[in-house]
Amino acid sequence: MNKPLRHVAIFCGLLVLALLIRDNWIQYVRAGELSTHEKNRRVTVERYANVRGNIIVDGKPITGSVDSKDPYYKFKRTYVDGPMWAPVTGYASQAFDASQIEKLEDGILTGNDDRLFFDRTMSMFTGDKKKGGDVVTTLSGAAQKAAFKGLGDKKGAVAAIEPATGKILALASTPSYDPSSFAGYHNKDAKAWQALEKDKDKPKLNRALREIYPPGSTFKVLTAAAALENGKVSDINAPTDTPDPYLLPDTRREMVNHASGCENATLKHAMEVSCNSVFAKLGHEVGRDKMVEMAEKFGFNNAEIDTPVRAAKSVYDRNMDRPQNALSSIGQFNTNATPLQMAMVTAAIANDGKLMKPYMVDELRSPDLDILEKHEPEEMSRPMSPKTAQLVQEMMEGVVENGTGSKAKIDGVTVGGKTGTAQHGEENKARPYAWFISYAKTDSGSPVAVAVVVEDSNATRDDISGGGLAGPIAQDVMEAVLKSKK
Repeated sequence: MNKPLRHVAIFCGLLVLALLIRDNWIQYVRAGELSTHEKNRRVTVERYANVRGNIIVDGKPITGSVDSKDPYYKFKRTYVDGPMWAPVTGYASQAFDASQIEKLEDGILTGNDDRLFFDRTMSMFTGDKKKGGDVVTTLSGAAQKAAFKGLGDKKGAVAAIEPATGKILALASTPSYDPSSFAGYHNKDAKAWQALEKDKDKPKLNRALREIYPPGSTFKVLTAAAALENGKVSDINAPTDTPDPYLLPDTRREMVNHASGCENATLKHAMEVSCNSVFAKLGHEVGRDKMVEMAEKFGFNNAEIDTPVRAAKSVYDRNMDRPQNALSSIGQFNTNATPLQMAMVTAAIANDGKLMKPYMVDELRSPDLDILEKHEPEEMSRPMSPKTAQLVQEMMEGVVENGTGSKAKIDGVTVGGKTGTAQHGEENKARPYAWFISYAKTDSGSPVAVAVVVEDSNATRDDISGGGLAGPIAQDVMEAVLKSKK
């Protein structure tokens, strides 16, 4: 072979070798990445080639599938009461991917999960069409309906938890959207999606999990727990030696009270009428580091709380100065929380100091109803002793019986609660958020803890507005759970 031909042969050999290396690299090294790439249309075609499994509430599906009459995407997702359940299900769209449970449990719902390999193999022999598995939730249909109806046309959110297990019973957010409206792959679906994207009220935002708010006076239950745990208060019926007005530490700024009788008030009375001065002083006495420690035991500053949908991180600032810590102790300054986080705080108090990890997927099932995975309740932390929790319960029950939370009363049931009106915006001039946290207690324990926030309300700057606007919603949710337990 002459020299030029040898060079050509070597060059061609190198090209073949490069092609083989590239081909193997794509087929084996990058196979997983490419098979799930967002621009790989085969992934979406496969997702909707068969009947998708369902998301289950109270033993009934809240989702479905219909023939979409499309040559590529055979089946389209449908939803029962879509706007009510959207904060739980998320969406599954032929054009816009999927979110929340629809996304996180896509392998089970499509039937592509490795745990369904046997089902897929058997269908090849039996001739049955491939089916997806089901996701069984912890949700209560009655509680969710009460939460969604209670919020109505108001902007806000509700989170309800079973304290003893951490099961999420309700997760409502308004304004909401109908996932069915853009489940397909046509112009009308694109228009519906674009309208939601442009909506200034952000209906696709899951406010119960993904929005953080200043918790206002609802945070005072945490400050009370910190004061009791750290020995700053031993008797909730003893005077707290708090002046009125109370000057924030290191400043000449007066802490404003919106209630009377706060001077030297007992901790119990201060909780019932929501004295800012008493809790700001206690937060200062506990100190920033101990307040941070208590807040983090409840889940604050934790960016990895998964339900399995990840919740936004609630914040108690680790670097505040002394006056800022005092303000944060009444739920202002840089303190922010999701409704789920405040439901967790309430659930831990109702559960005698034990915080269970919140979750809303109870089981994953095969198409033949075999259980593939069962979620077991898991303890997350113990923020306080049973004794402290019971003292905070006593104060919260006083709020409902004698204080600002009277609108949450339920005949024949012990209810503990705390109102809150959170100021925000530049110089606190924006319309305040109305909060209410509560739990119901029966002879067999506490079946439900609830957190409600209403954003765009006609709230005035006092804690009674939280009880007046958010309290009745919490009451309805608690009653719905209590009736379902009978």
